[in-house]
Amino acid sequence: MMRQNLVRSTRSIYLCLACLSLALHLLLAFFCFSVLQTACVPSSSSSSSSSSSIPRTDRRQRQSISHSSSSPAASSSRKLPTIPQNEEHHKLLNQKEKDSFWDATEGEKKQIGGLIQKVKGRSKLEVLFKHPLYNLPPQVLQDDDWLLRLKATTEQTSEKDSEEEGKDDSIDADSDWQSASEEEGYEKVAWTKEVETHPPWLRFHLGISRWELYDRKDPNLAQLTHYLARQRVLGAGEQMGQVGITGWRMEGKTEPGKASTERGETVEEVQKTGGTQLKLLMSFPNYGQALLKPMRQSRDAETDVNLFYFSDFERHNAEIAAFHLDRALGFNRIPPVVGRLINVTSEIREITTDHRMSRTFFTSPAGNVCFYGQCEYYCSTEHPVCGQPHVLEVSLAAMLPDLSLAPRRSWRSPWRRSYSRTKLAKWEKDSAYCDTVKHTPPYNHGTRLVDLIDMAILDFLMSNMDRHHYETFEKFGNETFLLHLDNGRAFGRHSQDEPSILVPLTQCCRISRSTLLRLRLLSLPGFRLSDVMRESLGQDPLAGVAPLLSEANLSALDRRLASVLQAVQSCQEHHTDVIYNDLEGYDMINSTITDIFV
Repeated sequence: MMRQNLVRSTRSIYLCLACLSLALHLLLAFFCFSVLQTACVPSSSSSSSSSSSIPRTDRRQRQSISHSSSSPAASSSRKLPTIPQNEEHHKLLNQKEKDSFWDATEGEKKQIGGLIQKVKGRSKLEVLFKHPLYNLPPQVLQDDDWLLRLKATTEQTSEKDSEEEGKDDSIDADSDWQSASEEEGYEKVAWTKEVETHPPWLRFHLGISRWELYDRKDPNLAQLTHYLARQRVLGAGEQMGQVGITGWRMEGKTEPGKASTERGETVEEVQKTGGTQLKLLMSFPNYGQALLKPMRQSRDAETDVNLFYFSDFERHNAEIAAFHLDRALGFNRIPPVVGRLINVTSEIREITTDHRMSRTFFTSPAGNVCFYGQCEYYCSTEHPVCGQPHVLEVSLAAMLPDLSLAPRRSWRSPWRRSYSRTKLAKWEKDSAYCDTVKHTPPYNHGTRLVDLIDMAILDFLMSNMDRHHYETFEKFGNETFLLHLDNGRAFGRHSQDEPSILVPLTQCCRISRSTLLRLRLLSLPGFRLSDVMRESLGQDPLAGVAPLLSEANLSALDRRLASVLQAVQSCQEHHTDVIYNDLEGYDMINSTITDIFV
């Protein structure tokens, strides 16, 4: 009897414990569910903000505008693409026909350098490019204001030229241009005067005008960077032959002794890249070419303080960032540049026709494929360019038109450095040096002086001390913009600024009104240059690997921008003719900005 009572009491205890345990588990589950539900359900405000963060584009801005024998009008505000090189190295994201580079998931946005900065639910970059200062009414362009033009069929030439054209059976702008190099790896293409048949690089060349290298709102800009990032590489070398172009008729200046395309002849000439450090000329199946600069050091590496400016490495990410900064400042004077991952073996070593460069390839002790090429500096086994083990980060810059069609003039900068370890340049010893420059052609007329100061501001912001020359297109004479080329030594030092780069501004005390207003706009908290640059650089394919500029470099942009504005203010306190009014006649712009910047 006692044993039965003991069994019953034990069962009762077990049952009570089981019930207690079940109750505790239910209580814990209910608590966790309530906490997770509170954390996961977004508020209505954040949801609406997220949904409104996708930029939208007016349908009227999607029209494709370009230039053949007539002028191209900018009618699209589509920005640069972020199309990666291939699926092996990047995630392929679908590009939408909206005013954005990527329609990415939150995870993908974090992967390319952080969530896009927002202003009232929209990206800062989008809002900036919609500001009136970045949408000035275009100037009316005449035929002579275009760098290149396709010959129109209605053009009447001399009887002699007509006879020669008949003999040569040359095709005109209405006829198809059929490639004859398909067996060499080039695509079989048929180009006509219709812009839809032109490859992106040709549209880029035909869109160059007297006043700007490209129109930021031209939809071809997106196609051009897409092409640079995705096209199959057909050839690589330190010097390469120009692609044969038979039957393609284009107006342009031809120098004596150089091949011409005027009468449909084949162009076959060697183009040397030049420069002091390694750079390659890459060719693509659609007859386009790009200038490659390889990754030489980590992106966060800062230039040694003991190095002279002319001894520094060139950086691939500096070329990319310089293009984005130039575009953010509204200059549009740097050819489009895009980052890309390439295979050193299959896309350089195995296809190059440069025998001198091919002899410099070797495999490092770590098993990486390396080469060093031939150049003045840093082309040796001690300074190789290496893949990991085959993959290499590079920058690819769109090539300008060939010099036989569009000759360029190289100008020695008045504020060129001495490039000596012991000597100083004249401007470093004479505080009134600019008075001499102001009375020297071409700086005594037009916008050349303020354009040079624009370039100095750009160089100061990115800490580029290596600006010894600049170039212009010969066709336009002195009335044209300056090309901001070769920016590989920029962004080398973020911990300190170099005031000497800004000397053209501080000595001359001149700046164009449009530049000053855009600088002030970028200093406002609603925009902020560092935020705009972070977002813009996040659209490059290499941003999926790592941010193209460190946060220290981005912060330095804001600090240096404040220094530029302070220098202008100091000039205004001592001079009355500081601002060159290049916005005269733009009544809408003047009325819009009066309340903000007065």
